[in-house]
Amino acid sequence: MADSRHLHWGAEALWQQLEPLLPGISVEVVAHVESTNTRLLDRARDSSGLPDAPISRPGQLAEGAEPPNSPHGRRAGDTQPCLLVAEHQTGGRGRLGRHWQASACNSLTFSLSLPLAPRDWSGLSLAVGVALADSLEPDPATPLRIGLKWPNDLWLVDAPGSGRKLGGVLIETVAVGTQRMCVVGVGLNVLPQALEGLGSGYACLSELDADASAPRALTALAVPLVQAIKRFELEGFAPFVPAYARRDLLRGQRITTSAAEVPEGLAEGVDERGALRVRGRELHALVSGEVSVRLQEGT
Repeated sequence: MADSRHLHWGAEALWQQLEPLLPGISVEVVAHVESTNTRLLDRARDSSGLPDAPISRPGQLAEGAEPPNSPHGRRAGDTQPCLLVAEHQTGGRGRLGRHWQASACNSLTFSLSLPLAPRDWSGLSLAVGVALADSLEPDPATPLRIGLKWPNDLWLVDAPGSGRKLGGVLIETVAVGTQRMCVVGVGLNVLPQALEGLGSGYACLSELDADASAPRALTALAVPLVQAIKRFELEGFAPFVPAYARRDLLRGQRITTSAAEVPEGLAEGVDERGALRVRGRELHALVSGEVSVRLQEGT
């Protein structure tokens, strides 16, 4: 059933905070969209003159993968950054094509597109996760409740190695001329939702903050997110390692993976490139892949 509510997002104030960090940025709020990531990727591909340009994940990028310059003439705004927020995302996508469920006004779903040129893309989703978690739970003196599950999930921690999914990050890139546009998609559960299939693994921000709302969360995290991405572009993942370690949900846990070389083992944190260190018969560093955690019974 459609939801007729509309939230007050304070887009003008948000733009004033972000514009000094990302000159030329636009802040857009739409009532409905299938996927904020898809819309921004389609814009980038259309503006490049290559509407069928391949979309890649940061971990899939290879040397020499950039296409030639577009033959269609460039526009000055082709690579201008954009923050696109959807009050209701009807076809949100998670990692590996999974569907992200969200109901109108009860979730925060947005994507940020910007040209990005880091020396190494490895660990970007982890840096984004750190920025989100630290901005939503900023007081280091209190016991941490938001954990990070490699490589792109935020969880509400109930006990060591045990919790429920709070949100996720999906990062995709596409070439536009000689630059690469990066689209960082974020989905966060804000309020309880009556959606099928959520089960006992659902968590929301209102469990941490009784006054939680999607606009309030966006205001808290937008600037720290941009700052973290810009820092990653200059310095890579290494500066984020200590902050990630504080929230690492997998560290010290027995896990299973899709990697043939280490189908199961003990998670020993992440390295300076964001690779997951897993000890089986020997120590392996997984740069990408699907990891599942043997959560405690009842979580």
